Amino acid sequence: MKKSVETIRGDSEGIAYEMPVYRISGSSTEAPSAYIQAALHGDELPGVVAIDALMPKLRRAAAEGRIRGNLTIVPRANPIGANQLLFHAAQGRFDLGTRTNYNRDFPLLDRPDVSLLPGDDVAMSADKRLKARLLKLSVGHDIVLDLHCDDEGVAYLYVPEELWPAMEDCAANMGVDAVILWGGKSGSSFDEASLHPYLKMPRRQARLESRVVTTVEYRGTSDVYPGIAEADGEGLYRLLVARGVIEDTSVETRKAFDGVVAPIEHIEMVPAPCAGAILYDVKPGDRVKAGTRLATIVRAPGEDGGRVEVLAPQDGYILTRRSHRATRAGDDLVKLVGTRPSNDARSGALEA
Repeated sequence: MKKSVETIRGDSEGIAYEMPVYRISGSSTEAPSAYIQAALHGDELPGVVAIDALMPKLRRAAAEGRIRGNLTIVPRANPIGANQLLFHAAQGRFDLGTRTNYNRDFPLLDRPDVSLLPGDDVAMSADKRLKARLLKLSVGHDIVLDLHCDDEGVAYLYVPEELWPAMEDCAANMGVDAVILWGGKSGSSFDEASLHPYLKMPRRQARLESRVVTTVEYRGTSDVYPGIAEADGEGLYRLLVARGVIEDTSVETRKAFDGVVAPIEHIEMVPAPCAGAILYDVKPGDRVKAGTRLATIVRAPGEDGGRVEVLAPQDGYILTRRSHRATRAGDDLVKLVGTRPSNDARSGALEA
């Protein structure tokens, strides 16, 4: 395993950011290659500790000559966002200089050729330099995993509809609870940018049936525990074994996924009807019927009529809920995976 350090020049003189990258060369040019990154949103740590749990397994496999495909690992893919603090609170989702989500506005290449990406000599903001650098590291890999997390949620994948059901084994081996299929545009997110060059190619040349591109949502921001990290690291390892990147006859891989699978149009983003304190009646993983009370908003404490109920718009599965307990009117409270399309269906990206 070789370690290098990528340097991202900042927006002011004397400012630069460092990003460790780990590479393992595989023994077979025929084996698939894999790229894994975490914390593109700089304050999302479940993927970081999952990679930490994965690394000893990779080192052992490398020492025993069982790595068949090339591996590139970026445990903390956003040193800019990781260093943004406002009154001790991490602000890793949006670049404070450009106000742009770190998982939006990636360059969309017409072919998998990193020479098409801008170099460091081009005048652009640091967040754009970071995005170009991450694509330079990832383009050309057969498996691309972008590890994120939600506020509070089950473990789930966003999978491009072009890659399903061929990626069913990935969901099964990673041990996630749900898969959300998306199509169209997602604001040029990292996963869209990773797949886009191959959608411009003939299907046989693109090898979509064996390609893996996914955003992994590892539960919630606070789900950073030794046991969970070890289980997620094991799931990543099992995926690499199943897809032939690593050889390990002691690992039992899986093919069939028995969790929730739904198109993104079935997700209900249930909003708060008013401002106040949130009293949840449901948690991620619960199944509900239409009309079930999801939460109560305490808008006027102690007053008659000071509570407002939030009801499920249809039967479904609770994918996520907000981690904070104070809401403004119109803020999304819950992602509910419905049994039918939402009346307010969104495609590509659910949130800014």
